[in-house]
Order: sequence, then C-alpha cells, then structure tokens
Amino acid sequence: MWHKPGRTGALLYALLAGVVGSGLALFSRLQVERQRGRREAARTLPAGPIIVISNHTSYADGVLLVLACRRMGRSLRLLATSGVFGAPVLGHVARKLGYIKVKRGAADAATSLDEAAAALAEGEAVGIFPEGRLTRDPTMWPERAKTGAVRLAVRTGAPIVPVAMVGAHQVVARRHVLPTLLLNAVRRPKVDTRVGEPIDVRALMHIGEQTEPTVDEIRLAADEVMSRLVALVADLRGERAPNPRGVERVAD
Repeated sequence: MWHKPGRTGALLYALLAGVVGSGLALFSRLQVERQRGRREAARTLPAGPIIVISNHTSYADGVLLVLACRRMGRSLRLLATSGVFGAPVLGHVARKLGYIKVKRGAADAATSLDEAAAALAEGEAVGIFPEGRLTRDPTMWPERAKTGAVRLAVRTGAPIVPVAMVGAHQVVARRHVLPTLLLNAVRRPKVDTRVGEPIDVRALMHIGEQTEPTVDEIRLAADEVMSRLVALVADLRGERAPNPRGVERVAD
C-alpha cells in the first residue's frame, strides 16, 4: 500500500527537482502558461487532492510534468511503470518520492488505482497519462484515453486538472535518443504547457455522490475529459485537432 513520503522524501524530492531541472534546462526550455482569464490568485494548481492528467508524446514527459507541477506549487505522485520500480537505484528513489507502480497488462493492474486512491486520501496530487502509452500518432496528437483517471475521480471525488504539453517529443524522441539530446544541447527546444480548469467528474456526469455510474457512462466521461485536454493541446499548437476526443488507438 502507498505510504506518504516523510521529511526525507520531501527533501529528496526538492533536491532532485532542482538538480534534474537544472540538467534539463541544458536541453530544453520548459514554459508554464496558465489559462487566459484566470485570476492571479488561481495561478497555482489547486490545493488538496487532485488528479493531474497530461498528453504523452515523449519519454521525458514524466520529468517535464513533475517539474511543471513543482513550479505551480505541487509535488506530483506520478504513476510509473513497474519497470521503473524494478531498477536497483531508481526503484528505491521512486518509492521515496511517493510514485505509484503500474503493472501494465497484469491481472492486478487495477491495484495501482488503490495506491493512487490512498495518495489522494492524504491530500496528494496524483499524475496520470490517460493514454497509457506514448501516442502512436505520427503528428503527435493525443490518443483516445483509457478510463483509469475518470474511475479514480469517481471513486475519490478528486477533481481532474488537465495539463497540456507541446514540444516534449523534440526533447527525447521515441528513437535516436542520444543523438537527439546532443542536438538539443545546441537548439534547446521549447516545451509549452497550459493548465485547464479543474473538472468535477461527478458533476460532469450529472450524478450524485452515492450513484455508481455504468461502464458506458465512465467511457463517455473519459472521452469528455480527454476532449478538454485535447482542446488545450490544440490551442497551444494553434491547430484544429483531427479528433476532439483523441485519435483512435492503433496497434504497435
């Protein structure tokens, strides 16, 4: 079961955020842009339990999202693959930071939602990439979401906060990782982020606290939530999304 990081974990988080942020600045320029029209007092992520979702185009997304949230005042407890936790040193660090293990394709993959729910019960910010993988779209548009983030929101009552990121695929690509990083030391590509308004999923679904939604209702809500994220991505890109709820998933 998930355990809240103590003082040591908090200090480690702050140290790594500083070191990794400084290192990443050599290869990219991360910019956090809040949604237009929001009051100055609202220009941080909400306090209390929140579920942060983002689009997924790069292996660098986890680090970039954590750093962006850190700039907005929250330490993110990110859902990470079991491979991260299996690494001798990295796995230990991930546990200390309060990251949450995801077992992709395993029969007990849903247990990661139990861990995430436990973190939310402690008032944490939990980070999820709702696509569940790097997008396979050649033009880097988000894919249609899985339902985990919405199911977690329904279960816990935590709002979902969409955070769009554009340009991360230029920092670390799916292929030719080392040559790309070396090139980025010269060009330093910009990564733009934009934060949307918090989404109350039960209000979105027009259901009360005691109502258990159907599988179809969860699916519809997941598409609606993803459409909010896709709209932020489209706004940042200055383009019209090919599918407002995310492009259809294709096999690897």
